[in-house]
Amino acid sequence: MSSRPQPDSRDTYARFVPLTTRWMDNDAYGHLNNVVYYSLFDTAVNSLLIEAGALDLHAGPVIGLVVETHCNFFESLAFPQRIEAGVRVAQQGRSSVRYEIGLFAEGAATCAARGHFVHVYVDRDSRRPVDVLPDAYLAALKGLTP
Repeated sequence: MSSRPQPDSRDTYARFVPLTTRWMDNDAYGHLNNVVYYSLFDTAVNSLLIEAGALDLHAGPVIGLVVETHCNFFESLAFPQRIEAGVRVAQQGRSSVRYEIGLFAEGAATCAARGHFVHVYVDRDSRRPVDVLPDAYLAALKGLTP
């Protein structure tokens, strides 16, 4: 078995998104349920894409479909903590992008969880991968590369 993953520090991420936890995010053990982490990942990345003018949820010709996800947990997070999601682009292909996200308790030096997901960008109607990412996406991704 490979060595145990270690948490990342803040300086390894290109951008940060502040996120708020909710009472319903906690599970019976008093911390965020594991599925909430994936929701926070998705929210952080898509917020940045919307802010950059790349993602148009309702009418954009290109959408991203998640084809791979992963998460490592290092420390518990729980409501009512505020979270800062660090986002970076780790790999970019012709029609796919691997986003890496670190979830930090507000002000923490290292992440409590680190994960990634891969978006394959497809034509909204045909659901086939695009030949090349639109310029708005390319510009947004440039800002997410550390």
